[in-house]
Amino acid sequence: MRVLLVGDVVGEPGRRILKKGLRDLRDRHQPDVVVVNGENAAAGNGMTPATTKEIFKSGADVITGGNHSWDRRDILEVIDQLPHLLRPANYPHPAPGRGTTIFESEQGFRLGVVNLMGRLFMADLDDPFRMADAILEDLAGECDGIVVDFHAEASSEKQALGRYLDGRVGAVVGTHTHVPTADARILRGGTAFMTDLGMTGPYDSIIGVDGDAALQRFLTQRPVRFTPAEHDVRLCGALVELNPDTGLARSIERIEYPDAK
Repeated sequence: MRVLLVGDVVGEPGRRILKKGLRDLRDRHQPDVVVVNGENAAAGNGMTPATTKEIFKSGADVITGGNHSWDRRDILEVIDQLPHLLRPANYPHPAPGRGTTIFESEQGFRLGVVNLMGRLFMADLDDPFRMADAILEDLAGECDGIVVDFHAEASSEKQALGRYLDGRVGAVVGTHTHVPTADARILRGGTAFMTDLGMTGPYDSIIGVDGDAALQRFLTQRPVRFTPAEHDVRLCGALVELNPDTGLARSIERIEYPDAK
C-alpha cells in the first residue's frame, strides 16, 4: 500500500507543478492514495472552492489544511460538503468541517487520514496528543492504516508526536515550515516519520514568498504585502509504503520533483 504525501501547495506556481508532478509521479511510483496539504493554495494563503477543486482534479485524493485553513471565507461554502477536505482536528469545538477521513483505495485498502496542528509558536488549540488518542480510538477497526499530517512550527513538537504515535499509525509527517527535512526514517515501533515534507511551490523565495517583499518586512518591521514567488518551482513530499496486514511502514522515501524549466 503506497501513500504519496505532498507538502504545502503555495499559490498558482504550486498548483501548476502539482498538476504536472502528480501525473508523472503516479506513473512512476503507482501510489494508491495521494494526500496533499493545500492550505496555502490560494495566492499563498488559504483555500477557496476553486483551488480545492483544482487540487482534487490534479490527482489528490485527500486535502489537508493548517493554520491558514480559514483565511478565505468562501471555503466555508464547501468544507462541510467535501468528506476528503480536512482542517486540523484539534480546532476547538464547534468548528466547520472535519479533521479526519477514511479513503478507500481501488484495492479496498481503507486509509485513515488525520490532520492535526501544533501549539508551540502557533494558536492555542486543543491538545494534539490527547486529540490523537481520541481519534485513534474512534478509528479502531474502521481502517487498515493511518497517516497523520501534523501541521506545526517546532521540529521538537513534530518529533514528539511521531514518538508518541510510534507503532500506532503508519506515518507521521510534518507540514507548515515549507522547508523539507532530511530525516525521513522509520521509527522503532514501525511508524514512518519526516519532520517536514517541505512545500510544493517556488524555492527561489523566502518560504514561497517573493524574496524582496519578505526582506522588506525584516528590514523595516512594517507591514508588507506578500505575494508568491515564481521561480525554481518544485513538488516536495514523501512516498510511504505501508504493510497492508499491520498498517505500519515498510519504507519512506523523500520525493522532490522539480519543474523541468
